[in-house]
Amino acid sequence: MVGHVPVGGGAPVVVQSMTNTDTEDAAATARQVVELAEAGSELVRITVNTPKAAAAVQEIVARVRDAGSSVPIIGDFHYNGHLLLSQYPECARALDKYRINPGNVGSGRKRDANFAAICRIAVDNQKPVRIGVNAGSLNQELVMRKMAENTERDLGKDSEEIIDECMLLSALESTEMALECGLSQEQIIISVKCSSPRHLIRLYRELSRKTRQPLHLGLTEAGMGMRGLVWSATAMGVLLWEGIGDTIRVSLTPEPGGDRRQEVYAAQEMLQSLSLRSFAPTLVACPGCGRTTSTVFQELAGEIQDYVRARMPEWRRRHEGVEELTLAVMGCIVNGPGESKAANIGISLPGTGEAPTCPVYIDGRHATTLSGGRAELSAGFRRIIEDYVAEKYPRRA
Repeated sequence: MVGHVPVGGGAPVVVQSMTNTDTEDAAATARQVVELAEAGSELVRITVNTPKAAAAVQEIVARVRDAGSSVPIIGDFHYNGHLLLSQYPECARALDKYRINPGNVGSGRKRDANFAAICRIAVDNQKPVRIGVNAGSLNQELVMRKMAENTERDLGKDSEEIIDECMLLSALESTEMALECGLSQEQIIISVKCSSPRHLIRLYRELSRKTRQPLHLGLTEAGMGMRGLVWSATAMGVLLWEGIGDTIRVSLTPEPGGDRRQEVYAAQEMLQSLSLRSFAPTLVACPGCGRTTSTVFQELAGEIQDYVRARMPEWRRRHEGVEELTLAVMGCIVNGPGESKAANIGISLPGTGEAPTCPVYIDGRHATTLSGGRAELSAGFRRIIEDYVAEKYPRRA
């Protein structure tokens, strides 16, 4: 359990995201936390890296709660977490969970002491923790020791196998230390992130065999745009289908000034594509071909998708089950009527050379025909969607 959100133990897979604002700017960070939560992020992580950031946490949480959001807020700590949590007890109390990277808590004997200090603060404040191992910030003393052992004993392991072994050891040994510090098994989540899909699949399969702790799943440094989406889906889709993963984050590199909510939408689509969760109405749209030389159906599909996303926060609050709604925006007569009839609401636009009319189907039956330009079609189709939502999905009490 993180805040009010159940994690592990058969609970649905939870979507997580992370802010990219300067945490010292409490107003901007709180605003982005709320935006991510309204987009459907069920956990939101913020960087806590400086004394000013730690001092701002209490205000951030207060602003988020004043905005009406109860989303759990996670503090992400590297290098100085033991200091910030002890020096700013109000930060430790305000956060719903701590993320600890065991590769970034110090070196030598200080590492264990610093790690234990964070765990004890979590125990005192009854907070869960995520032990988050990353390939890019792995304990180098452990890596060098395992490489030397490989050479001395002539084990024949390659560098990737050694890194895998070290990541798993770091996660499992850190879990044992956290338990020794007084955390319960229910308070510990584990992750072992890397940037290679094949590597990630192998790591999590092995980790799932070695522990019963809930697992946070994510391909770190996935990249920008299509690459980030495809690589994340390739790795995480395989693991999710195998039943591995209790929380997920799609770590997309945004364009400068880009929409951080895209990583939330990507995680939701991934889970929804596997029928693991339903977050928002599904929109089916054809890819287009020589029969669809007009761009109207593409523009309409984009507008309807944006409209549905914008309406979901209110629909979700008011109408139970609305995320199960299916929509279709099709471009010609070949598959248009069939796909439109299969959706709750579907529209089949005219392809090249077809009559300029757009039949609309509701629950498999021809309900009406729309005509006109894109603006008229969009307005008419949106009205039909709103009427359907109001009629078919009961209002919450």
